[in-house]
Amino acid sequence: MITQTDDVAAALAEAKRRWPDLSDTELLYRLIAEGYQAMRRDPEARRARILAGAGALAGTYEPGYLEKLREDWPE
Repeated sequence: MITQTDDVAAALAEAKRRWPDLSDTELLYRLIAEGYQAMRRDPEARRARILAGAGALAGTYEPGYLEKLREDWPE
């Protein structure tokens, strides 16, 4: 039995947006499975992947590119 706390209700609402065709029971199973998978992931490996890509796009855009791009945007 799961008590419907504010956090549980928020999790179900978010899950319903992601998986609109599932029942609340199926959503709870899916949330549990997703949470379990997230817990099993190695945070150090994730951090290493992020750091490996850090700076890969440095220099792709010239200085002032964003400001120049925004000049064309309506106010």
